[in-house]
Amino acid sequence: MHCPFCSHEETKVIDSRLAGEGRQIRRRRECQQCGERFTTFETAELVMPRLVKRDGAREPFDEAKLRNGMVRALEKRPVSMEAVEAALARIIHGLQTMGEREIASRQVGEMVMEELRRMDEVAYVRFASVYRSFQDVTAFQDEIHRLREMGDAEKRRNQLSLLPDEE
Repeated sequence: MHCPFCSHEETKVIDSRLAGEGRQIRRRRECQQCGERFTTFETAELVMPRLVKRDGAREPFDEAKLRNGMVRALEKRPVSMEAVEAALARIIHGLQTMGEREIASRQVGEMVMEELRRMDEVAYVRFASVYRSFQDVTAFQDEIHRLREMGDAEKRRNQLSLLPDEE
């Protein structure tokens, strides 16, 4: 590794530690020529699959686009950014471990909806309404009915209710 201060080619690792929840190695280095110290981070580079859109177009995976869609669905909902980042990490990990070169964007959308369903029912329905192109109120009602059937009581108790209880 070249020294960022003097560009000398030889540096010595003086300390290594795990960082980033074990996904990175933090290395403290010292330049053999000028003696300056600096830190580097080493991570595994895993290739993300290309997304195949509904119209057959292919595009590279865009983490920022995925994050923005989730954040928009979660707007003004009681969900922390840490929870959003953890969900993003699970989705990305899932995509990387599939080992596919290409994946249908529909599969990514389903993964996002599953994560949103676990975090917040309102955000789930918001995302589903755009993702599945709801055309009328009946589509919303059908999705809410489906959500109620699949959700378990404990998760529902821990979230703000989507609709007032009908009891």
